[in-house]
Amino acid sequence: MKKTIFPKVAAVTPLPGRKLLVRFVGGQNKVYDCRPLMETAPFSALQNESLFRQVKVDVGGYGISWSDRIDLSESELWVNGTLQTAGCVRGT
Repeated sequence: MKKTIFPKVAAVTPLPGRKLLVRFVGGQNKVYDCRPLMETAPFSALQNESLFRQVKVDVGGYGISWSDRIDLSESELWVNGTLQTAGCVRGT
């Protein structure tokens, strides 16, 4: 079985409406909506604006995290993010 390889995360920026602008290695940008996640633990903690804005890229670009308990993989961000065209950030 062939293993799927997803692009690593290069940068992440919190956006209004509990969304994230995720830039991947290779230059692709996707917007990821965190609101559906916030209905379950431990993601419900992201309703706190201060915590939500503390998002950072994990070492090696294998995902993003807010804490040791709250994180998302690069595959989740890639598969469920919305691709953005150059110079345009929709969904904010």
